[in-house]
Order: sequence, then C-alpha cells, then structure tokens
Amino acid sequence: MIVPKRHFRWTLLAITMLSMGAQRFRAMADERPNIVVMVADDMNFDDCGTYGHPSIRTPNIDRLASEGLQFECAYLTASSCSPSRASILTGRYPHNTGAEQLHWPIPEGTRTLAAVLGAEGYYTVSAGKWHLGDAVRSDFNKIYEASTAGFVLPSGEDGQKGRMVARQPSGCEDWLAALQGCPEDQPFFAWLAALDPHREYNPGALDPPHSLSDVIVPPYLPDTPDVREDLRLYYDEIGRLDQYVGQVIDELDAMGRADNTLILFISDNGRPFPRDKTTLYDGGIRTPWIVRWPNVVKPGIVTPSLVSSVDIAPTLMELAGISKPVLASFGSEGQSFGKVLKDPTAAHRRYAFAEDHWHDYEDHARCVVTSRYKLIRNDYPDLPSTPSADAGRGLAWQAMLRLNASGELSDAQEACFKTPRSRWELYDLKRDPSELHNRVNDLAYSKVKNELIAALAEWTKSTKDYIPSQRTPDEFDRVTGEPDHSVRKRPRPSKKEMFGTNSRY
Repeated sequence: MIVPKRHFRWTLLAITMLSMGAQRFRAMADERPNIVVMVADDMNFDDCGTYGHPSIRTPNIDRLASEGLQFECAYLTASSCSPSRASILTGRYPHNTGAEQLHWPIPEGTRTLAAVLGAEGYYTVSAGKWHLGDAVRSDFNKIYEASTAGFVLPSGEDGQKGRMVARQPSGCEDWLAALQGCPEDQPFFAWLAALDPHREYNPGALDPPHSLSDVIVPPYLPDTPDVREDLRLYYDEIGRLDQYVGQVIDELDAMGRADNTLILFISDNGRPFPRDKTTLYDGGIRTPWIVRWPNVVKPGIVTPSLVSSVDIAPTLMELAGISKPVLASFGSEGQSFGKVLKDPTAAHRRYAFAEDHWHDYEDHARCVVTSRYKLIRNDYPDLPSTPSADAGRGLAWQAMLRLNASGELSDAQEACFKTPRSRWELYDLKRDPSELHNRVNDLAYSKVKNELIAALAEWTKSTKDYIPSQRTPDEFDRVTGEPDHSVRKRPRPSKKEMFGTNSRY
C-alpha cells in the first residue's frame, strides 16, 4: 500500500515527537542522581586514615574524602545495628520506628526511603547485610542478602572458640553485582551494607595484616597483648571493607555513571568493644560520614556542620526531586542537609539526639549532643553498662574480666562494671574527647548542662519519647556471657508480638 505524502509527514512527525519525548524522559532521569549508601557494620568514626588514624590502611575511604565532603560532627540515632538502620531508612527516631530493639523487624506498613524512591522511578537494590525484617523486602527490586550465620552466635562446639562460617564473610561480595544489575536508563538507589568489621574475628581478613604495633588502645581499654590482638583483627576487617569501597568507586567509573552518583559512606554504630558499641559515648554513636558527588560536591573539604542519621532519608529524597507533598506524607523527623553539600560552611542543626535500647542486655538511655558538648541521661542506672554479647566473647572483654577480678583496671576501664551509674553525664568533647571526666556537677558547666537538659526535654516532648512500662529480660548472663535459652528465641519476636503494640508500651 502506498502511503500519501501528507500521511507520511504526519506519521514521521509523530514518531519524531515520541522519540524526542523519550529522549527528554531519559534526560530527566539522567539528571536525577544515582544514590549509593555504603554502611559499615560496627566501625568507629575515627578508625580510618582520613579521620586521623595513623595506622589503619583505608586508601579508598580516604579517596572518597579527598574527592568529596567529610563531616566532622556526624551522629547516629542509635548505637545498635538494626535500630540504627531502621531509623536511617524510615527517617524516624528509633522509638518511633517500632524496631528500636536489636532484631526487631521494621513493622508492616512502614514507608521507607527505598519505597518512596522506587515509586518515583528509581531502581532499588540492596546487597550485603539485611537485618531489616521481611515487611520491607518488597521495597527493593533486587536483594543480594549476605548470610549472618557466622556471628549470630559462636559456631564452635564443646566450648571451642566460634568461627565466622558465613559464605560471604565480608558481606560486600555482591556489591559489584548489585551495581552491574542497575538499568542504564533509570536512576538507581543502592543500599550496600557490609558485615565488616562486625565480630567474630578470625585471621586472614587482610593481606598483609596489620601488626600489633599499629594498634592504638583507647584509654578506657587496658593495654594488654590480648586487647591489642582483638583490635588488630578489627583493623584488618576495616581494611578488607576498604577494598570493596574501592571496587565500588572503580565500577561506577567504568559504568560512566560516577559524576552523577552520590555516594554516602557511614557506619551503623561504633566499634564492637567495651564502652563503645551499645553506648551513647562517641565510640557508640559518632560515625564517619563522607559524601562524594562529583557533579555537585566540591572535593577535599571538611565541614563542621552537625548532622544526624535521621536526616539522611529526607535529604536523599529531596535531592532525588521528590515532591514536597510526598516528602510531607513520608513524615520524617529529620531535616535535609542538602544545603551543606553546596555550602559546607552552612549551619545545619544545633542539637543531635541518640537513643540506647535493649541489645542482648537491657538498657535505656538518651543523649543530646552539640558540636562540643554531650549530655547523657541514664534511665536504668542500676544496671551496669555491659557490652554487647559479641564484644563479650572477644579477647578484650575476657582480658578485662580477669583484670577486674584482680583489681588491675583503672577507673575509666572499670566503667562497664560499675553500678549504680550516674543518672546524668556531661562531657566537653573538645577538652575530653574520650569522655572520661563527667562534668555534670561542675559549676563551670552549669549553663551548658541546663541548656542541654532543656533541649533533651523539648525533644522528648516533641517526638513523644517515653520510658517503657516494663523491662526486657537479658538474653545472656552479664558475667559469663552464656545465652539464656528460656529468653532467647530465634527469629526474635517482633515488638508487637512481645508487647502487643508497635508504639508506646
């Protein structure tokens, strides 16, 4: 059949317009940034070169900082793995997620950052540690889940030392596959969650390994050969993680998508050692926080702006072009730090807040922190600050148990054993970065104390925070570390299954 010229012209015009429309759509999609969030598992904020550690080998994390923006005052909302992750993805403080205790899943019906981005045309992928529960799996187009079998409990028998038996000990082994599976014509959100440097530790994580002389022992840990060896093995897992960070950077370059990809590198909580993880000291809640985005962020800059992990979801949604009505309906309790990415001198927040909840052992505490001061409120001061069960199995804690029994620990090193604890703790982070000297009764700090008490009270009211009406039983003996199987169930029941609600109890 012969098509008349006028029909042919109209057909050609229609095809051309459709093609231009598709091109414009792809261009619009390309203008939205790809987003990669890399989450270390139990890494202290200053345990890498760019944050000042002279010995831990982290050339790729350091490269991220040299090519991006490094935040000096960055805090998590929780000092525990799954509560911290739930807070990041929901943009809510832990007590409002329904997942504030370790292993509690994010409840059914909860909207996450991934779900919102997916609904707005992003391809969403998770690779590595999951630890979020089953209700939000559908928020991701693809999940590469790493087994956590190797550190849930020791795998040794008859009292033998447990070993990491996970098929993917780093948790980062599928990171490249996750990136390579992202469609070329669609922006993507990649949640890359490591197992490193979570315990259990075994030799061989890094070649060549760090040496005992590389180790810097914090003053609240005793400087013994066992403590140094424990820290050395932890350093090696950071080094292994760093190698995967480098692979991600290189893969984005190879894909030709690096310039418009925002990379955020953080940890979920601090190092898994006594007086660090599961506490509200900087060793528990302060995090490395690096943003690399070549199209927008100027390289090699350090910002003093105070940020909180509750700010991550609203920031990434804003940068992805999510509309204000959708942002409002998401209901984040954080605030976007997008302006800091363009102006690192911009002020962001006066206060950051963090929470301590049950993690193997019962505890409940809150803190408020500024760029210089921190106030901690201990709600269960009758309980000692027992480290997490995985830290309790480590060489450092076992050494501390022996030294405590023989009276050889310093006052700072005895902190995990002492009861009752002070109800309030106040620290000058500039003069006392290890938080060894409680200034709550120092008259010179009375103005600061009163300001922070008022700020914490206002936050408690505005976020509807509360002290639970009942305590959660410990799953392990605080001295021997042995599990209490009358309490410990796996999978752990959800908050609703335990207390009949996902809210106040």
